[in-house]
Amino acid sequence: MVEPVPESINFPSEEEKILEFWQKKDCFQECLKQSKNRPRYTFYDGPPFATGLPHYGHILAGTIKDIVTRFAHQSGFYVERRFGWDCHGLPVEYEIDKTLGIKGPEDVAKMGIAEYNKQCRNIVMRYSHEWETSVKRMGRWIDFKNDYKTLYPWFMETVWWVFKQLYDKGMVYRGVKVMPFSTACNTPLSNFESHQNYKDVQDPSVIVNFPLVEDKDVSLIAWTTTPWTLPSNLALCVNPDYLYVKVKDNSTDKTYIMMEARLGALFKSESEYTVLDKFPGKNLKGKKYKPLFQYFSKCGEKGAFQVVLDNYVKEEEGTGVVHQAPYFGADDYRVCAEYNIIQRDQPPICPVDASGCFTSEVTDFAGQYVKDADKNIIKWLKENGRLVNFSTFKHSYPFCWRSDTPLIYKAVPSWFVRVEHMVEKLLDCNGKCYWVPEFVREKRFGNWLRDARDWAISRNRYWGTPIPLWVSDDFQEVVCVGSIAELEELTGVKVADLHRESIDSLTIPSRCGKGVLRRVTEVFDCWFESGSMPYAQVHYPFENKKEFEESFPADFIAEGIDQTRGWFYTLLVLSTALFGKPPFKNVIVNGLVLASDGQKMSKRKKNYPDPALIVQNYGADALRLYLINSPVVRAENLRFKEEGVRDILKDVFLPWYNAYRFLVQNVQRLQKEDGMGFLYNENTAKQSNNIMDKWIQSFTQSLIQFFKAEMDAYRLYTVVPRLVKFVDMLTNWYVRTNRRRLKGESGTEDCLWALETLFSVLFSMCRLMAPFTPFITEMMYQNLCHLIDPASVEEKDASSIHYLMLPQVRESLIDKRIEGAVSQMQSVIELGRVIRDRKTLPVKYPLKEVVVIHQDPEALKDIQSLQKYILEELNVRQLTLSTDKDKYGIRLRAEPDHMVLGKRLKGAFKAVTASIKELTSEQLEAFQKTGRIMVNEHELHEEDLRLMYTFDQSSGSAAQYEAHSDAQVLVLLDVTPDQSMVDEGVAREVINRIQKLRKKGHLVPSDEITVHYHCQPEGEYLASVIQAHTDFILGTTKAPLLPYPVPKSASIIIAETTQVRVYPFKTSLCFLKPDSGHNMEIQKNNQNDKNGLLSFTNLLITFWGLCVCLFPAEGLRLGVNYREGIFSPSSFTKWTRMRLCQRPELTSKMDLLALSGKTLAVTSGPSSPGPAPAANTPLCPYVNLVLCNTGEVGTLLLMNPVGHNALNYPGLLSETGKVFGLRSRRLKLYLDQDLTEGMMRVLHGGPSTAPSGMMVNYRAESMDRVIYRLSSNSCLSLINTDLQ
Repeated sequence: MVEPVPESINFPSEEEKILEFWQKKDCFQECLKQSKNRPRYTFYDGPPFATGLPHYGHILAGTIKDIVTRFAHQSGFYVERRFGWDCHGLPVEYEIDKTLGIKGPEDVAKMGIAEYNKQCRNIVMRYSHEWETSVKRMGRWIDFKNDYKTLYPWFMETVWWVFKQLYDKGMVYRGVKVMPFSTACNTPLSNFESHQNYKDVQDPSVIVNFPLVEDKDVSLIAWTTTPWTLPSNLALCVNPDYLYVKVKDNSTDKTYIMMEARLGALFKSESEYTVLDKFPGKNLKGKKYKPLFQYFSKCGEKGAFQVVLDNYVKEEEGTGVVHQAPYFGADDYRVCAEYNIIQRDQPPICPVDASGCFTSEVTDFAGQYVKDADKNIIKWLKENGRLVNFSTFKHSYPFCWRSDTPLIYKAVPSWFVRVEHMVEKLLDCNGKCYWVPEFVREKRFGNWLRDARDWAISRNRYWGTPIPLWVSDDFQEVVCVGSIAELEELTGVKVADLHRESIDSLTIPSRCGKGVLRRVTEVFDCWFESGSMPYAQVHYPFENKKEFEESFPADFIAEGIDQTRGWFYTLLVLSTALFGKPPFKNVIVNGLVLASDGQKMSKRKKNYPDPALIVQNYGADALRLYLINSPVVRAENLRFKEEGVRDILKDVFLPWYNAYRFLVQNVQRLQKEDGMGFLYNENTAKQSNNIMDKWIQSFTQSLIQFFKAEMDAYRLYTVVPRLVKFVDMLTNWYVRTNRRRLKGESGTEDCLWALETLFSVLFSMCRLMAPFTPFITEMMYQNLCHLIDPASVEEKDASSIHYLMLPQVRESLIDKRIEGAVSQMQSVIELGRVIRDRKTLPVKYPLKEVVVIHQDPEALKDIQSLQKYILEELNVRQLTLSTDKDKYGIRLRAEPDHMVLGKRLKGAFKAVTASIKELTSEQLEAFQKTGRIMVNEHELHEEDLRLMYTFDQSSGSAAQYEAHSDAQVLVLLDVTPDQSMVDEGVAREVINRIQKLRKKGHLVPSDEITVHYHCQPEGEYLASVIQAHTDFILGTTKAPLLPYPVPKSASIIIAETTQVRVYPFKTSLCFLKPDSGHNMEIQKNNQNDKNGLLSFTNLLITFWGLCVCLFPAEGLRLGVNYREGIFSPSSFTKWTRMRLCQRPELTSKMDLLALSGKTLAVTSGPSSPGPAPAANTPLCPYVNLVLCNTGEVGTLLLMNPVGHNALNYPGLLSETGKVFGLRSRRLKLYLDQDLTEGMMRVLHGGPSTAPSGMMVNYRAESMDRVIYRLSSNSCLSLINTDLQ
């Protein structure tokens, strides 16, 4: 049975309950089990490191992956989702180095590789529990038990297999290359790693002189921001095509050679120097100069210390002379090799060790960290007369992505995979991938591929997959091992683990007589492992060969845009090299999540809220939807703001929840008051003829159609805004405009149509939103599922919404004409609201007229068809439609945006402003359509002008109407004051105060109360308005409105004093116990009631029943509005509208109490009433009720109609409470044997006190007058019993 929905909700705590439900039912595994035989949808999860806690970037990527894979499951696929862990590499080693104080390879050697790796293994999964908790708390369904880790021997074995394939294809080589080098981690990095962490830094900027050998008074001057590379200088480079000058410094009389275009780098004005000569750079080729330091002076014998030429020297910075340290710069290395200053096979001149410290060769600075040595080198230059100029220079510089320390460029021997030769293949494979957003493929990633360089895959480290190369001492004999079995065969040793400590000692006999082959010391770059993940996670090709080959490439992957130079790249390189095809078909690239100030999120700066606290405060669904409904899904950056998550709750979830609550509330009301069960069956539900029902159904089906198309195209950035907009359409338009129908105020059949429509839409919405907000949809579904006809459920197990398939598009329900009509209506209403806001006219206050002007008569017809809703929403009396705005004297005028145009036009602004004010209405209408206009030869656009409507003063409309428009429709509101409308507005404010107080008192609509009010000053304006509008107020509040004082016997629920306009207004809500004299038509009716306490009327409707005319005996008279189509006892629901017939037919003016004791025939439609029994006595058994102390009396039927719906004891207690407005109170019934007619006493306990002593009496005998009580639009529902 559907459960009541509380008024308020704590989303995070509800999510915790759903987590328990999922865990108890093992929903994810059940989901996989149910879909096992469906077509496979392959997803690769990029492995994170577990050495740090998950951050917003991980949450964002995880959410995208979860949404797409949930959608794939709901679309009919089997989606295996395995979590992976990156366990090797710098992130782990760096943590150990920090913890153990390890500074370099020597410290590791002392400890031993086995112990070092043991320490690494111990922390690999340090935060795995936190990761699993975080991922599950975010609602992501992924398999942690069947995970993969890059440290598993079977995973490492596949990595070896991948490498061997490349080696056998001749794609692996060993070489010396200048590479980004992390001195903190003692290892080179690949090019893409070095691009992951650039920072703006202030570096020293020095200009150094290099005297020519041929003329010591003339010096070449070179500029550098890395003084630490100067001890390794072997050449100077100039551009052969640019002009250079010999120039005299007038302040020092020294002569320098530099590029003419760079004179400003040294001199501030032309008066500071004298140009002595001018020549092209090529004239300097081969000129010798005096070495700066003597550490490598012997290199001069091999051609060092001369001027060389290359076009990489630019005129944008420096002096036009670049110093060359070939083993610390890629261009330097290339140029010096071309001039034979160095040989590729010679020992490198690289006096810096793995920790970034100078070696003993640089005697003056030995042991100093290079960056620290800069200041000492500058001091040396100054003392030795070689420093020309010193300053600082701000520029972007690469930092180690792991240690966050500056990188240096350093030549190191490494193992490389050839990439440059297959750039075209990479671009071709990339072209076969579908990227979202598309620009990433062609621009960011495509450009990176075009400039791809050979990939340095080796790391001089310890904790990683060892490179499986066994070599002779001279590297002439090399054996590449591709599996554990092959290694065991070659070494004769059983192998259980593949880490260094297990295999470094293993040797392979040489086949060339070179003794034994030993493994090279390097391990794989961890990016090589993650790039091998598609194959290694299934231990391909050693296992699962067929399954892998049938499901490769993957259908989908997703990561951040930084992975264009990371995981995306390595995946593509390896799959292209191995199989000649891309590794994935579809990829979503997200942007970066930044702090609210636009800076990178930093634990040190504490510039972002803890994700766990955000989830704790607002829930995972809110965070998910905030991230997904943001620029990051378009690969742009997001400035994370906590208030954005809070707004998702306020603007999306709470309205959605309230619509769901409103549905359940009215379904329960229908069951309770009309005795009608509600079960929704899409296949048998009747088509409503209400235009708003048709609109929301059409809008829903259009959304489903759009949703499927866009999700199939992986465009989450178009889907989520539409889903969020749909919540607004449902809550602020459909529910808002159909509240009365949903409450049953327009009849049962119409109520059922509205409820079925709302249920259908909410159910569809929950299924669409389930991948995005898995918690709230599950929470709603667990209650809504009780309202679904089991016969309409296709799934065998529908116990979770995540087991259900997506709803199919019902194209027959799509009506674009109706959608367009409602859109027109919405435009009119929204424009009208803007006018009201502009004139400070609350919607509570009615207005005379709204005029809608549109050029399209068809659009006006659409608006006319929805007139009812426009009048209600704008609270106006009349809607006027027109195509002629001239009739109302409407004119357009324009005002310039002074700030925008002032900046752009500057001197011309004044003249353009004058011309703008002269533009005609016709010109501005054309501007409205095109969005641009020429004014004084300047093209202006929408952002430059503000358009306003004015009225011709001669038309008389200026004082009467206020106007506003969009590009299509113009709306005029009659804003002239009218006292009667003002009075009605005040009455609406009174209603507003009463309804708000009901909400504060946690009352539901079916709670029957009286409202007592007091106005100050008494008898003044507010009191007179209330008296004049009592019926109007009662029609909305459904509660009697009585002046103070509150009777002492009344039980006050809540009281409050507020203001209505300027008048104090006190309100008290009490349980319904009306007294004599407090009601409009009170009449004692005892003269003929010898046995009964209340008047009654018998009803004839196939079987016999009773209807209340008066209840209690001194209570409210049955109003004439109850007569037709309002009340409907549960057994009468097969009629949608009833007529009360007593030959002749009743009229609305008849006194209903005069019918006491009569029998009325009830017919539906044209049928005539059958014969009625001749009886003046009640047809049903009853009990009389007497409330002690107050003496109030009532009558309660024990069954109705005859032979149906008899009460049992709990029902008797419940209905007795309803008679006297004592719902939710504890009652006790007592039969007093001393009373001659048989009396029963009932004790009523107060809310927090002892029983008050009130007593209810009853007798179970026939009476000649019995009354059956009705609420405003419902009837009493009775249950079976044998009580008579």
